[in-house]
Amino acid sequence: MLLTETRDLLDTPVWPATARATQDGDLTVGGVRLSDIAQRYGTPAHVLDETDVRRRCADFRRAFPDAEITYAGKAFLCRAMARWIAEEGLSLDVCSAGELAVARSAGFPPERIIMHGNGKTPQDLKAAQEYGIGRLVVDCAAEITRLAALTNVEKRAQKLLVRVTPGIDGHTHAAMATGIEDQKFGFSLASGAAGDAVRRILAQRGLTLVGLHCHLGSQITDVDAYQDAARRMVALLAAVRDEHGVVLHQLDLGGGFAVPYRPGDQGLDPAALAGRLMAAVRSACASHRLPVPRITLEPGRAISARAGITLYRVLGIKHGATGRIFVTVNGGMSDNPRPSLYDARYTVRLVGRKAGAGSRAMTVVGRHCEAGDVLVHHAELPADLRPGDLLAVPCTGAYHHSMSSNYNLVTRPPVIAAHDGGSRLLIRRETELDLLRRDLS
Repeated sequence: MLLTETRDLLDTPVWPATARATQDGDLTVGGVRLSDIAQRYGTPAHVLDETDVRRRCADFRRAFPDAEITYAGKAFLCRAMARWIAEEGLSLDVCSAGELAVARSAGFPPERIIMHGNGKTPQDLKAAQEYGIGRLVVDCAAEITRLAALTNVEKRAQKLLVRVTPGIDGHTHAAMATGIEDQKFGFSLASGAAGDAVRRILAQRGLTLVGLHCHLGSQITDVDAYQDAARRMVALLAAVRDEHGVVLHQLDLGGGFAVPYRPGDQGLDPAALAGRLMAAVRSACASHRLPVPRITLEPGRAISARAGITLYRVLGIKHGATGRIFVTVNGGMSDNPRPSLYDARYTVRLVGRKAGAGSRAMTVVGRHCEAGDVLVHHAELPADLRPGDLLAVPCTGAYHHSMSSNYNLVTRPPVIAAHDGGSRLLIRRETELDLLRRDLS
């Protein structure tokens, strides 16, 4: 039987679907003890619950049975992840030739790949053409020219979506807002730039415009924002029909669906979103006498974030002059830059042993030479915490490994899948030899 005090914690949505507490103070994920994973693979380490990933794919497909669900690979991508996504019937969103190379090496179906990015290089575009991806999202006028020239060489008409900035505020962190005016993504709807992009593409014989795209940002909890975006985008579909006599049959409404990082945080459930969003699309289409387009949604964080746990070892505990307790761990901003970039907040717990009585507020900090290298503020941890203890930070499956760095020339941690009582390496731990191989001086 699970301990009462841990059952409530693990019932919160920040932990993976298969996470369970043990009577001796450990946690299991996919039937594997986290302490055993730390012993076998070392720390820091990212642990990914395969069952959790697959269940969240199924949740989106169930909520939106007639829509295309496209996993945003920028959240986390490796060959195993690409295979899981393909097996669950999702499409894949890539942003570079590198992400496309991973998808290609995993045999991901090219017709189910969409390429994004506000600054796609000629190499990105060529890689997309060579693999024959299904669609490419145009984000600037220069891309239209490059694609037209590339299509003439390759003799293959590329299907395109135009990324539109709808002028919708998703009420998220400023660094995550992409649907508002005066930022780097897309063609402005208000200025007429989106309409101009449509005209330019339709004037090119080798390019095929199939639909429109928008994205409001990340960590959005406001369903009204998605409804407003849908209405504006359908109105633009109608304007394209009225001006050009062309009915576009695809509408990509992006992703950015919020997930909770700490108990009590608000998230956005796919089932709660589906009814209201699809009702807004159908109503707008009826108003403009348009057929309902095929809707595409792009969850990334909402698929992978809660599947992930990061394990750290405590290196030292320091008492500051003001009474604050600093807990230093053997990772930090190189494996999780989000607290420094976005002031992201996490929870943390001791695993691998039973805690003594009582807890204290502590600040969990990283090992890097930056004052801003703080992983968890105001963490409630056992008063008997000591060096060598194992800490687990949940909800680290998205934008952790994919944004990791070698700051201070610290090597990047491995990614380990836990599933059905076993564990396996998805991405091995980086070594110092890996760092030196790139240094040709």
